Amino acid sequence: MHVVLVEPEIPPNTGNVARLCAATKTALHLVEPFGFKLDDSQLKRAGMDYWEHVVWRRWPDWQTFRNSLPSEARFWLIESDGPRCYTEASLAAEDYLVFGRETAGLPRALLEENREHWLRVPMFNPNARSLNLSNCVALVLFEALRQQGFAGEVK
Repeated sequence: MHVVLVEPEIPPNTGNVARLCAATKTALHLVEPFGFKLDDSQLKRAGMDYWEHVVWRRWPDWQTFRNSLPSEARFWLIESDGPRCYTEASLAAEDYLVFGRETAGLPRALLEENREHWLRVPMFNPNARSLNLSNCVALVLFEALRQQGFAGEVK
């Protein structure tokens, strides 16, 4: 699996996602610009000592990242208001799960151009603006891993 954070802004969220990726052997892709420096102490604290166990890559922008993918690569854009719930998609081992900035999400144009790959995490309280980014990544990633039978689980 691959998790992609596009322009992450909050260091603890990125650190938590890195820790999640280390624990699940999931590749992490960080797409600039960031709302922090990669040597940020909060980023390191949230990721604890897991950073050395994460396979990750830094990308200068979305287009460079997108152009680097093989033509057959599938990516899923997870954002509010998506036409399908994340549990309705068949998520494969080499798929890319793409999440946007904490304050603005993914660009609307990108979502509209890829409507068939736009998924949402359901919300139930209209007064709640959004869920925490690292929580959303965990929900969707573990659904993908469940669909794959939790292959490679350490028991």
